[in-house]
This record gives sequence, structure tokens and C-alpha cells, in this order.
Amino acid sequence: MARMSDQPARWSQATVYPDMWADPDDDPRTEDVNPDGELATLLDFLANYRLTLRMKCEGLDAEQLARRSVPPSTMSLLGLLRHLVEVERDWHNWIGDGDPLPKLYGERDADFDGAVADQAQVDAAYSDLAREQAATDAALAEHPDLSERLGEGGITVRGLMVHRVEEYARHCGHADLLRECIDGRVGQ
Repeated sequence: MARMSDQPARWSQATVYPDMWADPDDDPRTEDVNPDGELATLLDFLANYRLTLRMKCEGLDAEQLARRSVPPSTMSLLGLLRHLVEVERDWHNWIGDGDPLPKLYGERDADFDGAVADQAQVDAAYSDLAREQAATDAALAEHPDLSERLGEGGITVRGLMVHRVEEYARHCGHADLLRECIDGRVGQ
């Protein structure tokens, strides 16, 4: 008699390379783009990591997105989305001259702790993330010189761009593991 397990079986939609998320012809990130210049390269990497995070969340309902897959951690895919909203807002605050915008979800880990299985909260997180990404992108577009120092802390545009890529890349790694725990889906 076979044993039942609460561990999902590993799977992928890819057929050509079964360890990948999607086959190369179906993957929106695999265009042969090789941007010219450092800024264009950083923006391309950032866009691809942002898309990767969205792909890792696709096809899941509110309960799955809010599921904390590695107890006692409060990390969930919805929490990651909400965390990146706060991070984008922080980056915008770093380079702004005015009063900083307040946290959207509350202080210290509220982005993760408050992530609950509610479709309205999921929709709000996606909307908030798009808005905050656009605001940071627009603010940085006014500063194409990667060596320019911005804000009170004097961070270079280059430093901020590299940090943005690093932040999304790191959380895409978390998203890989969280997604696999939810439904077994694996891949790049």
C-alpha cells in the first residue's frame, strides 16, 4: 500500500528541459537581448527578476500565496510581494528630497506578518507593487549618470541599481523554494 504524503510531487510545465520553469520558446525572459551599456544591462536584469517573481506567483490562489511554507518563518509569496512594495518605497525615499513616505503595511515585519489569505489583499499587493516600482523607476530615470550621488546618504545611482537587482534576485530564490513547497513546481 502506498503511503500518503503532504509533500507535493515535483513538476514543471517545461517539456524540453524538465528542470526549467518553462520551455525556452514559452519563456518571456529568454529573448536574445544583450543591451548596450551598463544602465541598460542593469535595467534588463531588474525587469527579468521582477517578471520571474510574478511568474513564481502565477496560478496560485490567495491561500497558497499567503501560505507560510517553512515554519517558523513568516515568509510567504504574498509576504514577499508586500515586502518588495516596502523596499521600493524605501528606495524612493532614499533618493527623495522631501519627507519620507510612510510604511504601507506597518512597522517591522508587518509586510510578512500581515499577509493573510484574502483576495483583496493579494490584489492590493500587486497594485501597490506596480505603483511603487513605477514611482522608483520614474525617480531614477531622472538620473541616468550611474556615478551621481543621490539623497541624504549619497548613494550612487549604480549602487542603488545593483542593490535593486540583488534584492529581487535574492527573493526570487526564496520564491523558488516557497513555490515548490506549495505545489511542487520547480524551475529557473
